[in-house]
Amino acid sequence: MHVMRTPDAFFNSLESFNFAPHYEELSVAEVGALRAHFLDEGPHNGEVVLLMHGEPSWSYLYRKVIPPLVERGFRCIAPDLIGFGRSDKPSDFADYTYARHVSWMEELLIHRLELDNITLFCQDWGGLIGLRLVAAYPERFARVIVSNTGLPTGDQPMSKAFMAWQEYSQTAKEFNVGGIIKGGCVTNLSPEIVAAYNAPFPDDTYKAGARVLPSLVPTRPMDPASDANRAAWDVLKGFKRPFICAFSDSDPITSGGDNVFRKLVPGCASVDHITIAGGDTLYKRIIPKRWQLSLHLPSSDIRSTEAYRRLQPAVQPIKSGSENCLLSTRLSVQHGDSDPNLHPALPTSGKVRRAPL
Repeated sequence: MHVMRTPDAFFNSLESFNFAPHYEELSVAEVGALRAHFLDEGPHNGEVVLLMHGEPSWSYLYRKVIPPLVERGFRCIAPDLIGFGRSDKPSDFADYTYARHVSWMEELLIHRLELDNITLFCQDWGGLIGLRLVAAYPERFARVIVSNTGLPTGDQPMSKAFMAWQEYSQTAKEFNVGGIIKGGCVTNLSPEIVAAYNAPFPDDTYKAGARVLPSLVPTRPMDPASDANRAAWDVLKGFKRPFICAFSDSDPITSGGDNVFRKLVPGCASVDHITIAGGDTLYKRIIPKRWQLSLHLPSSDIRSTEAYRRLQPAVQPIKSGSENCLLSTRLSVQHGDSDPNLHPALPTSGKVRRAPL
């Protein structure tokens, strides 16, 4: 395997990105050693908020989401998927599989960082990978927030919009990551921000991971990842902890996908959900108007007055740092309804069903 590593100089002086890099060396069977990058901000003993990016972004996506969460005492972990950001980038398309992406993040987040009591926020491919981890280690996840994502098995046809995006990613002569993200944003990104999204990819030899990822989405019942995703769904159908959907209504690929989660995941019944009006993702080049996202993070234990105090106040409006599928112009962190019947304390014992990775 030939591995590319973006020189540190490409990440110097990025717009609004003053976070220290953190690395772990991963050793996964059949692949060899790879260096994974992640942001780790906030108190080490704080409740963990895991922020997982999608395609073709990196942890830069969450640069303005992290500070208000840290101010509330949370520990924010934002990894770069292998092939993205400051993580290593195998140069051959064949080096990437859905299963390997899950294994890489399992090694980093579960075995190396040993994260627990996790609040997961995931969008796009962050959901395809993150939800597999939830299914494999449900006892480690206190709550889940999904935004414009899914867990496809290939049993249902994908939208024409997705198939067009998949074809484009494999055949376009030029794959301008910053331009793709800019084209899917409500806000008019500055040249400096576009440059920051391009920073991990000095040239096309670094883009194999970004190019190949759309082709790894299961689109047929016999896809290599289909059985594993079906097994994950079997676990999610029994997941009773808070599970919040925050989907936009105008994404041609994921619009309405929240209904699947609401119908099948028991944890969706106990929380309020969010539909972002007029929001889109990178798959459309023209987006008509701004929109807002109010992200509710229920406390893991409503009897904890400290957790309640930190989660209840709304964070003041901030400019979006989440241009991809999150695309928010405002982030509000609230406890939500304090009725214990709506947000019961999480179970601390008993058998938990898991899905194999």
